[in-house]
Amino acid sequence: MFARAFARSARLTRPAMLRRGGGGGMPINEPGGVLFNDKGAAKEGWEDLYYWGMGGGFALMTVALIYKPDSSVMTWAKKEAEKSLKEKGVQLEYPKTN
Repeated sequence: MFARAFARSARLTRPAMLRRGGGGGMPINEPGGVLFNDKGAAKEGWEDLYYWGMGGGFALMTVALIYKPDSSVMTWAKKEAEKSLKEKGVQLEYPKTN
């Protein structure tokens, strides 16, 4: 029983014999480091305008979003509640006692 298990495990641990094809064949073309046979990309006329426009738009939107007014419902409700309590004469700040 153990002999069969050991024989099976020994068979599984051995590297399987791979059949490899031999012979000549066509030589491969080594990569030359150029994609799509493009020797050097020259910058086109619209690229500078695009980069400056997109970068400037991104910077402008960042500044606009940083300084946008707070228009959340919670802020509005807090202001309305404070105004309502002041009209009723309720004290919002409690005096400090020591």
